[in-house]
Order: sequence, then structure tokens, then C-alpha cells
Amino acid sequence: MNRRLLIIDDDPEITSALVRGLALHGYEAVAENRADQALNRLRTETFSGAIIDVMLGADSGIDLVRQARSEGATLPILMLSALSDVEHRAAGLEAGADDYVVKPFNFDELVARLRVQEHRAEARHPDPARLLAQERTISSSKSSVSLTEREFSLLELLVRHAETPLSRGVIFDALWSTDGSGNENVVDVYIGYLRKKLRGHDFEFEIKTLRNQGFCLTGLAPVLAAP
Repeated sequence: MNRRLLIIDDDPEITSALVRGLALHGYEAVAENRADQALNRLRTETFSGAIIDVMLGADSGIDLVRQARSEGATLPILMLSALSDVEHRAAGLEAGADDYVVKPFNFDELVARLRVQEHRAEARHPDPARLLAQERTISSSKSSVSLTEREFSLLELLVRHAETPLSRGVIFDALWSTDGSGNENVVDVYIGYLRKKLRGHDFEFEIKTLRNQGFCLTGLAPVLAAP
């Protein structure tokens, strides 16, 4: 899982403490002190979450959250502020923040709140698994499965035609026709091997058998990683 955070706060002591502390919990944190620069990074880079102070000098952290959400940002956002009144907390949450932490804060509580929001975001927007050709594996943030060369080729073929049924004949011709032996039943055998290896892992797809059509990969298809 990507564990890269964006911190937006105009207090260098706070940002420095957050960067150091979050590193101890396995996060790579980068900091910005201006709303416009932070918004540009949210548009162009990938983060697992953001921690945004309500007061950013002349800028408003609440306005930054509202703008980021209006542009489609879905990452977890925690607001950080010395302002503890209900009105400010409500404004931050209504702008699109997922949680609100009041300064001074307990660092362990901050990390716990951040992880709760990350888990919720993963459930809403699961990351696709990755097919890694060099290692012949399929991997996600939670699982990794090693495949034989033929199993990998079969899964790759299904991924390239995700949501499209492939007949036994089409699969056999693509993967076995040059062998000069065997018959289409070998496709069923290797589909069985794949299903057995993938069973019990948290991949967001399945290989379905469609009557009179063949096999089809449905759900959140894995990504074919660049070699």
C-alpha cells in the first residue's frame, strides 16, 4: 500500500515534528505551507492521505479541502487545528474532511485516526492487484501469489480481455496450439489450478464459467505492471 502523506501547515515546527513522527510509523510524509502549492501536488501526485491545518496564514485549510473534493480527490483528509469549537469542526467536516484533530494532540491518537480513515478509503476504493511478469506473481497490498509460466499466461490473457467471455477454443489456440498435443480440456485443468491458487486471497476479481461461452474475468481486473 502507498503510505505517502501530504502535510499542509504553515508552522515549520509542527510540520517537522509530523514528518519525523510519521516516519517512525512507516509513512513517507512531505510538507507544504501554502494552499495553492498543496492543491497542485494533490492534482499531480498520489498520496494515501493528507493532514491539513485549518489556518494557513492568509489561506484557509477548509477552502483547500473543499476545492480538492470538488476536483475529485478521494484520499482521506484529517484537519488539524487549535480551534476546538464545534462550529469550526463542523465547517471542516462539511467541506469534506474525514476527521478533525485538535492541537495539542496525542501522536498515537493521530496515527490511529489516520489509519481508520485509510482502511475506510481502501474499502470504498480498493486498489487493483498487479500482475508482475518478471516474478510471475499476482500481488495486492494484502496478498501475493506465485504462478507457473502457463498459469501466468492464462491469467494475463483473461485480464487483457476482462469482462469478455473467452471460449475454450480461443484460449487453447492462444496458449497451447503450438505444443502440437493435448486438447481443449487442458484449459479447464489450468482454470482449476488458477482458482485454487487464488482462493482465500483478497483479490477483487473472479474467474467465472459462462455456460456455452467459456470463461470470463469479472470485477476489479488486475493491472499489467510494466516490465
